[in-house]
Amino acid sequence: MSRQTETLARIGLFRSLNAAEISRLDTQCSWRRTLRKQWIIDFKDPSNDVFFIVSGSVRVTIQSISGREVLLREINAGEFFGELAAIDNQPRSAGILAVTDAVVARMPAHVFRAAVHSHPDVCDQLLALLAGQIRILANRVNEFTTLAVRHRIYAELLRLARPETHDARRAVISPPPVHGEIAARVSTRREAVAREFKALERAALIERRRGAIVLTDPARLQRMIDEAAELD
Repeated sequence: MSRQTETLARIGLFRSLNAAEISRLDTQCSWRRTLRKQWIIDFKDPSNDVFFIVSGSVRVTIQSISGREVLLREINAGEFFGELAAIDNQPRSAGILAVTDAVVARMPAHVFRAAVHSHPDVCDQLLALLAGQIRILANRVNEFTTLAVRHRIYAELLRLARPETHDARRAVISPPPVHGEIAARVSTRREAVAREFKALERAALIERRRGAIVLTDPARLQRMIDEAAELD
């Protein structure tokens, strides 16, 4: 692995640190290259280190009581995971799977906590991140308890989409997720996702494009979700 890739300089959490402070943290990490579809952490893993994604992307998953895999979120280059275990020293609450080949820095919990305590900006960013995760989980709990599978799929498509460059009224998901991935995100079966995608295509609410899915009327999808929530 190139020494140039073994640095935390591009990790947003450490944006306020100078080069010497970054270099010191670099030397306190262990570095590894993880292959696509390789598990980095298993669910209930007892370690409490923090992992920083220097390149590539990984996926956070949990298993439901029924054994179905539920996809919580993806973590991309510049982001990190494992902070909860570093804070409370409890077993991992989720498993981490590499979506692509990735370069990962593994930082001991005591080094991470020292960095948080020593640098106010690092502390503020961590607090903001944790608050954001709580809000996301609260929204997901609300969706799972109030929305049918159909509307959970709509909500997930809206989360994954970004405004189209030439028409802000439309949105694009690229690369397009496979049905199994959407199913894992909303805790259903891929057959249900395939059925809803066909219905959305018939209603001209989604279009398939090479390398992308286009949401032709995101505002209408959101109204359908809101109306379903009001009827609950």
